[in-house]
Amino acid sequence: MPSTALTFASVAEHRAWLATQAPLPRGFRVGATRFPFVPAEVHKPSAMTLTLIALAQPTSSFAMMFTRNALPGAPIIIGRRRLAADSLGAVLINNKISNVCAPDGEAASEALCAGAASILGLAPAQILPCSTGVIGWRLPVEAMLGALPQASAALQDASILPAADGIVTTDLYAKIRRRTVGAGSIVGIAKGAGMIEPNLATMLVYLLTDLDLPREVLREELAHAVAGSFNRMSIDSDTSTSDTVVALSSRAVPGADRAAVRAALTGVCMDLAEDVVRNGEGVHHVMRVTVAGAPDPELAATVGKAIVNSPLFQCAVCGNDANVGRLVMAIGKEVGARRAGTDLSRLRLTMGGLAIFGDGVFRLDPEVEAQLVAHLHAAELYASTPPADGLTFVPSARYPRHERVVEIGVDLGLGPHSCAILGADRSHEYISENADYRS
Repeated sequence: MPSTALTFASVAEHRAWLATQAPLPRGFRVGATRFPFVPAEVHKPSAMTLTLIALAQPTSSFAMMFTRNALPGAPIIIGRRRLAADSLGAVLINNKISNVCAPDGEAASEALCAGAASILGLAPAQILPCSTGVIGWRLPVEAMLGALPQASAALQDASILPAADGIVTTDLYAKIRRRTVGAGSIVGIAKGAGMIEPNLATMLVYLLTDLDLPREVLREELAHAVAGSFNRMSIDSDTSTSDTVVALSSRAVPGADRAAVRAALTGVCMDLAEDVVRNGEGVHHVMRVTVAGAPDPELAATVGKAIVNSPLFQCAVCGNDANVGRLVMAIGKEVGARRAGTDLSRLRLTMGGLAIFGDGVFRLDPEVEAQLVAHLHAAELYASTPPADGLTFVPSARYPRHERVVEIGVDLGLGPHSCAILGADRSHEYISENADYRS
């Protein structure tokens, strides 16, 4: 996970740090353009950003993983076909509209791929389409085709920041992470703020590297990295129709050590996963639940998810209320439903490093309660400000003020398996933002 020492005092300071993460690996260019349009469904003026990620030369080394939602967007359907392609040369991304279950959705995405291919000198099947935003609306294809030349003209090989900015929707800020491996690097960006419960999450993630990795190696390493990062997080228990994680290698830097690649790629994905949770809609606290002593990996993961997805516990954490009885409730509910008859007499719980439960009873007193509340306050990203009009809550900070988390430890005392799950609290802002999402 990211270093807890990383702290930002302002948007400008955070943007300056992002710039240090943003240099592109060899063989890549990115560009973006923004244009006005009117959605056909609501006749309300809006704006969309088109983002291009292009390789200097098409690559045979690419990997993709997609949502398990049974009603995926048209770009997901097309992307699954692209997995069998000989090569990819570019990714075309739009925000604002997700192109899910929209009339002629596949035809719309393929038309955009053909338009981008014509400009870039590629075949349409060498373009991967991606869309994120409102579900059910139609893409403004003509307006998007008209904007493609501007996106292409903006292509540059210095920084991935325009793409990180271009893919966001309700995100509060751009997310970039990088690792170096020898003479090469891995740079990743992510979009994600709500409707996040893997597998995968409601997010778009793009991982670019110049390390020379064959296709099958890249696909194996991406699956390994995703399993321990994006598939170990949740904000609100809803699985999106548009989840996409893409890895591309320009293969410009030979001699990559596979163990070093695995560590670097997993590190980038873990950092981005925590960034996505911290950037969640209305999130005040990030929670990290470490479950140990499980009889198998599945129970370790489901217990962790049960805790971070408990509405009652999420609300308590948001209010800096150390109502740890809700931890026991969530664990008991999950284990009782999945493994009836399981003996939890050896259960141990900690919060902020403090032992709070063991031998079947809580270990609480005024001093422990005060320390738990202090731990919650220390992990808070910002405090809620009551709305002056009774309706509109003050927006979240537009930068991550720190990377501290609420640390929760669970030892089931049942076996050797463990798992760490990332989650977030549930706030007034989350409700307000999702009540007014399309307004």
